[in-house]
Amino acid sequence: MMEIKNLIDEDFVNYIKPSMFIGMPHCTFKCDKECGCNVCQNSDLAKAPTIEIDDEEIIQRYISNPITEAIVFGGLESFDTFKELYGFIKIFREKSNDDIVIYTGYYTDEIKDKIEELKSVAVDTNIVIKFGRFIPNKPHRFDDILGVELSSDNQYAKKLEDC
Repeated sequence: MMEIKNLIDEDFVNYIKPSMFIGMPHCTFKCDKECGCNVCQNSDLAKAPTIEIDDEEIIQRYISNPITEAIVFGGLESFDTFKELYGFIKIFREKSNDDIVIYTGYYTDEIKDKIEELKSVAVDTNIVIKFGRFIPNKPHRFDDILGVELSSDNQYAKKLEDC
C-alpha cells in the first residue's frame, strides 16, 4: 500500500519517455527553508488529499497502458517516503524492467544510505535520480539524461549505477 498525492497515467513533461507520474505525499520543504521564503512549486500539492492505493493496482494500471515506458516519482519529496518507494520498486521489478525516474531535492551525499539500499534491490541500469533543490533566479538547464529542462542549474540527473 502506498500513500500518494496524485497519479497521472500518461505524462510527457518529466522524462524523455511517456511516463506514469506518481506524486509523492510528503516533504520537509528544504528548498523553502534554504531560500527563506516560499519557492516550492508544489506547495498546493501538499494541501491536496492523500490517496491510499495498492502497489499492485498502480503496477497493473501501468502495465495495461501501451503508451507508457517509464514511471516517474515526483510531486513532493520522493525520498521522504523512502520505505514505500523502495517497496514499490521491489515489486515493480518483478513485473517490469522499464525505466524508473525519481525526482528529489536532496543532493547525492545527503541520501547515500538510501541510494545504496536502492542499488541492492535494483541491479539494473534504468533507474534515474534527479538531484538538487530548486533555487529561484538561477538559470534553467537542459538535462541530457532526463531529456527535459530543469528549473535551476544546480539540479542534475544521474543513473543509479553512477551514484
